[in-house]
Amino acid sequence: MVYIVGAGPGAADLLTVRGLRLLQTADLVIYAGSLVNPELLKETKPGCQIKNSAVMTLEEVIAQVEEAEKKGLSTVRLHTGDPCLYGAVREQMDAFAARKIPFSICPGVSSFCGAAASLEMEYTLPSVSQSVIITRMQGRTDVPEKESIRAFAAHRATMVIFLSAGILKELEKELMDGGYPADTPAAIVYKATWPEEKIVRCVLSRLAETGEREGIRKTALIIVGEAVAQKDYLRSKLYDSEFTTEFREGILKDTYMPSGSKEEILKDTYMPSGSKEEILKDTYMPSGSKEEILKDTCMPSGNKITG
Repeated sequence: MVYIVGAGPGAADLLTVRGLRLLQTADLVIYAGSLVNPELLKETKPGCQIKNSAVMTLEEVIAQVEEAEKKGLSTVRLHTGDPCLYGAVREQMDAFAARKIPFSICPGVSSFCGAAASLEMEYTLPSVSQSVIITRMQGRTDVPEKESIRAFAAHRATMVIFLSAGILKELEKELMDGGYPADTPAAIVYKATWPEEKIVRCVLSRLAETGEREGIRKTALIIVGEAVAQKDYLRSKLYDSEFTTEFREGILKDTYMPSGSKEEILKDTYMPSGSKEEILKDTYMPSGSKEEILKDTCMPSGNKITG
């Protein structure tokens, strides 16, 4: 069995509980080179074989796994962050499937999540940005033309850019040519959550200059967008006292309701127990229907139906 495990963004204690258990019981660990914290490899059991995939081809990785499978051994393929992002795992899974080698994926904490934590940032800030674009610049490997940085920049959403720290000058130009203003807030997060993490903030027009000054040329995320500033946002409806959710009823500020149907009167009413129908069902009403009694009721405070 092969377990494709996300090692997390860097800090050893950000490996998931499941990932740790799989790592501790593996007979063979093939890890993604220097991008995986070496502290994690200390969690392997005595006798575990450890291989560095940075010096291996896909075919060599598959050959190692095949050999382990023939011996009935358990393999952990240890990737950085979460395997689903820039992990080159699809080609491995297809190779495993073609050889009838069973595999399972254990997700991990992506570095874009680690970077947000380090920045004390909410990517989806109400009224500022509700979308996050995860992408990279075209370099030695292609990016589909429709997914170019310039094309995405037209949305001016929060953008998290991987694998582009070495081409910041080109990145800066593409972002501004695509639609981001020169004064758009930006951040460079080098090795998010690692002990040597470095965070640098700037405006977009000084992105390349800032990266050069700080000596950051690889292993960094670039975050761009108004959300980076973490200001001028509206309060979320999630915990708004007037907002009704599946789990609680909102409380109306204006409780005088001279007219309207039962549904209109009750729709945002806080009811501590039971549904509206249950509360109405047992309410003493000397005459008329519930709708008639509710229709012109003035309700100055508390629940709409007080019994």
